[in-house]
Amino acid sequence: MDISARYRRLRRLAYALGAAAFILAFFHRVAPGAIAADLRASFGASATMLGFIGALYFYPYAAMQLPSGVLADSVGPRRLFTAGSVVAGIGSLLFALAPNVVWLLAGRALVGLGVAVAFVSVLKLIASWYSEREFGTWVGVLMLLGNLGAVLAAYPLAWVTQYVSWRDVFLATGGLSLAIALCIWLWVHDDPRDAGLPSMHSFEGTGEEAGAHTGWWDGLAKVAANRHTWPGFFMHMGMVSSYLTFAGLWAVPYLTEGLGFTRANATLHVTAMILGFALSAFAVGAASDRMGRRLPLLRALSLLYLASWAPWVMGWSLPVAASLAAFMLMGVGIAGASLAWALAKELNPPALSGTATSLVNTGGFLGTALFQPLVGWVLDRNAAGPALEGYRSAATVLAVIAALGVAAAFRIRETGCRNVYVEAAPR
Repeated sequence: MDISARYRRLRRLAYALGAAAFILAFFHRVAPGAIAADLRASFGASATMLGFIGALYFYPYAAMQLPSGVLADSVGPRRLFTAGSVVAGIGSLLFALAPNVVWLLAGRALVGLGVAVAFVSVLKLIASWYSEREFGTWVGVLMLLGNLGAVLAAYPLAWVTQYVSWRDVFLATGGLSLAIALCIWLWVHDDPRDAGLPSMHSFEGTGEEAGAHTGWWDGLAKVAANRHTWPGFFMHMGMVSSYLTFAGLWAVPYLTEGLGFTRANATLHVTAMILGFALSAFAVGAASDRMGRRLPLLRALSLLYLASWAPWVMGWSLPVAASLAAFMLMGVGIAGASLAWALAKELNPPALSGTATSLVNTGGFLGTALFQPLVGWVLDRNAAGPALEGYRSAATVLAVIAALGVAAAFRIRETGCRNVYVEAAPR
């Protein structure tokens, strides 16, 4: 495969800017957990209200997944990415300047709306600029980089807010989002052909992308009618949503209020979990591409993830080294779910990769939007008793949800790291 230096430079630039926007999306996703005490102090929020503040990111995020996939396949990721980064930047500024909970929720919702397009847009760019056998690897790298944003939103954010206001942090991230939007608009190309270069399919000798659809509704209907799409959706709804509900909001309160950890120690545990996810997602994508198979890693890690809930369901007070290891194992286990995006692309028409990955992605964020307030409600219902018992009840709910996702993981079809979609011949 002889790829020109200009081709390499343009695809690296597109990937780097997309990853930068994705890092900010992860930062916003996890940040409420680290500043939960600050939000309670600033706005007098109950556990249920805190759950809604965290979840307001996920409502528009989940609602935008299918439109994002359709738009990525139709108008292209460059326009979509630019608009999303502008909206996210405005939302972050509004969140930072909010005088009351209503404005805080509005800013949080705008952030969720804006960053909702980031992941699907980057997947579309990877599908256009990289070969099929590189897809899993570069998605793994993306998850590694994206999780750096989540790491920054854990221990480092808790540390920074000892010296500057949380409002200053979100003012800075809002300005950064607007700067990234300008760079994407100026320098990113949707496809090599937009830059006057041959497509990746030409380098691979497979011809142009097949199976182009005539309209967004036809494409969505085709993906939704494919029974092999849905196990990935339900796996994400169970596994990813339970992980994000815990890591993104309730893990720090569990450790501080339930087990008596300091906030610095609690956010360090969340950092360990996120690092486990980031490093494993990178390794899993690359290993899967080398193996030429997706399911062995996906299923083994799914079972590990389910097992990692045991200490928190039981409410064990572990030595610090053991509890850090348990959190890291949870991150390692959830990394298997990252293979669902590659599988969604490989089980559907190539021209509908954005729509397919976005439909699967919807499951995780729809579940998180529902389960973060649910955990808050469980905690408020148990407020009269010991704090640890309330958190154990909440962890049990999340573990059951995770188990349903693991069951769905065993229903996904193997692809052998290649597109296996075959459209029925017309009669």
